[in-house]
Order: sequence, then structure tokens, then C-alpha cells
Amino acid sequence: QVQLVESGGGLVQPGGSLSLSCAASGRSVSIGTMGWYRQAPGKQRELVATVTSDSITKYADSVKGRFTISRDNAKNTVYLQMNRLKPEDTAVYSCYSESWRFGVKNDNWGQGTQVTVSS
Repeated sequence: QVQLVESGGGLVQPGGSLSLSCAASGRSVSIGTMGWYRQAPGKQRELVATVTSDSITKYADSVKGRFTISRDNAKNTVYLQMNRLKPEDTAVYSCYSESWRFGVKNDNWGQGTQVTVSS
């Protein structure tokens, strides 16, 4: 199937920036929408941002104007640039990709990477 390899994340002070990346790989698959979700302790997983293969983006209201999602279709890689980070952005961020293989759609998830915003 599809493997998602995430990189980035870590600890940053409020107001700082971090970037995440996620590369999708798989045989005989086409990658559709990619994106990022996050889950904070005691909360449900929520959408952060998604980008279609045509580069149509969608953002959670809480990150609009601060986060930017982009992708490189040739590399099947999605990026998330996070600026002006706030303590409430602290969460485990998981990469997501939609994939198609022989006409069958699958949802794929990365292992998650911790983002901590704290002074």
C-alpha cells in the first residue's frame, strides 16, 4: 500500500515557526488529496489543512493566515509551514493521503510527529 514518512516537528517558543513534510510512496498507486490532521491530549483529531492534486487548499479556521500547506506532485510530498505558533497548536500532527489503486480508494496515515509550542 502507501507509506507516509513524516519529518519535522519539535519544540518551539510561542510566535515561532516550524515546518513539516510528508512523503508518500507506494507501487501502482496514484495519490490524491494530502494533508495534515492533529490531535491534542484529551481532544479529538481535527483537520489542520488539506491540498488536492490540483493544489486546492483547505484550512481550519484556527490556522488560517498562519499555516501554509503545499505539495510537490512529482515527489508525492506535502509540506506544512507553520508560523506564529501558539501554545494551543501543541499536538501530534499526522500526515494523511488519499490514494487510488486499481480503482479502489484508500485513506493512509503517517505515524505522527509531536509539535510542542511552549516557552
